[in-house]
Amino acid sequence: MSTVSVVIPTFNREGFIKQCVVSALKQSKKPDEVIVVDDGSSDKTWDVLRRLGFSDSKEESNSLRYIFQRNKGVSAARNLGIKAAKYRYIAFLDSDDLWLEKKLEKQISSLESRSTRYRLSHTNEIWVRNGVRVNAGLKHEKSGGDIFIQCLKLCCISPSSSLVDRSVFDDFGFFDENLPACEDYDFWLRFCAFEDVHFVNENLLIKNGGHDQQLSKKHWGMDRFRVTALEKLLKDQGLSEFKRKETIKELIFKLQVLIDGGRKRKKDAFVKKLDKKKTMLEAILSNERNGTV
Repeated sequence: MSTVSVVIPTFNREGFIKQCVVSALKQSKKPDEVIVVDDGSSDKTWDVLRRLGFSDSKEESNSLRYIFQRNKGVSAARNLGIKAAKYRYIAFLDSDDLWLEKKLEKQISSLESRSTRYRLSHTNEIWVRNGVRVNAGLKHEKSGGDIFIQCLKLCCISPSSSLVDRSVFDDFGFFDENLPACEDYDFWLRFCAFEDVHFVNENLLIKNGGHDQQLSKKHWGMDRFRVTALEKLLKDQGLSEFKRKETIKELIFKLQVLIDGGRKRKKDAFVKKLDKKKTMLEAILSNERNGTV
């Protein structure tokens, strides 16, 4: 069975990290290594991990590895973990989430039984908010195959459910370290614009939310970062004409959401800048429909 490196980025989550790591260690298909990348924690995260057997030594024989970096954000932490990983598959696990016991076993077994080769897999999930299980809305329904259009709307793949062939990072690059949030939206979008996704329709992940450390609570107007991701994607010369048009349509929609929010906050310069972008994109679409481009 294929080899797996688990990469867990964390920052000041001493209250979550033990359960998270234990859920990786207790997998029925044991990971070949677990790497925790500490993004500059000032709490007792290292003390918790040391008691679990983690080492901060760089020795190749260590299967439980702790890497500390000064605070650079979750993208930089994930990227550092990817580069340090030694095995074929990279399985991401956010430090406030938990895997069910057969997550890796079922995911890899399903992935490798397919005649079609997929390089990115994800699973279904259970949502917990402030300790209470909640039902995800229809817009959050997971699926596989060509999910590019769904990925335009919102992040369709939870990092903690993903299993990625390391060759993907050679072909598509890493997580964008300039994005303080929605870095996963950006990465999945770049991938799904060109490749299909494998999906295991079983709840194999528990996503914990509602706590104060979530990035969505730290930043207002999360669509700001999604707009950046969409603008980046439009620069890719390999994007099909259909997907380019759909990207422009979604970009116009998200710009309008931000414009409405900016007006409420009386951010006049911000609104003016975005309105100019939106008008330009609308003109491009209109000209293409009329055959003038």
